[in-house]
Amino acid sequence: MTFQILPNEVAAFVLILARVGALVMLLPSLGEENISPRFRLTVAVMLSFVFWPFARPLYQVNAADPAGLVLLLLSEVAVGLALGLVGRFVMSALSVAGNVIANQLGLGFVMTVDPTQGQQGAIVGTFLTLVGLAMIFATDLHHLAIGAVAASYDAFRPGDFPGTGDAARLATTAMGNAFKIGIQLSAPFLVFGMIFNVGLGVLSRLMPQLQVFFIAAPLSLMAGFALLALVVGVLMNVFLAGVGDTFRMLTGG
Repeated sequence: MTFQILPNEVAAFVLILARVGALVMLLPSLGEENISPRFRLTVAVMLSFVFWPFARPLYQVNAADPAGLVLLLLSEVAVGLALGLVGRFVMSALSVAGNVIANQLGLGFVMTVDPTQGQQGAIVGTFLTLVGLAMIFATDLHHLAIGAVAASYDAFRPGDFPGTGDAARLATTAMGNAFKIGIQLSAPFLVFGMIFNVGLGVLSRLMPQLQVFFIAAPLSLMAGFALLALVVGVLMNVFLAGVGDTFRMLTGG
């Protein structure tokens, strides 16, 4: 099948699928590595059918112009990737928090495979990431992600490449917010680590013959895990608030 005989309606659907698919591929909760690519493709196709009635009139498609279709396809993919990366950045907050917490507990060297990222990460970060994904679905925040796809047609009309300056500013803001959320999540453990290490320093000065390391390691783990059990609910509330703000930013809300 060539572009000359490709129906305009089919070409328009492919363009819609290009934007939606690129966005779904990177969105939190839907674009994780441990989610089947076939499932993600199915979600993207179904969402494309849902958005078809209002998105189709926005596309000026001429199947007899292959060069124009290619440029339009590239612009749709660029829009989807730009918006998807913003949503992806917010998930990195859990990795930041997990690495900081693991270092405070003395678990910075304990690495495990993060199934959501397909790479190694701190074991605490993997735990927080899995809990965060479960909470996104449990609180229906993935509905805001779907709304972000629809709102992208208001922010970026078909055929318009994302402005370099606007895209860079959006990405910088998202990265800054993700780092801020990560530090907020790890703040209780930073305070715990400071107090615990100061106490050990005082103890080592008062009792030089005491083997502080052999006492510090198990105490740090037990106290740290107890603190994590106490504050994990609050940490997830802070994270979900950050995810909601990011999705609302994408939807213009």
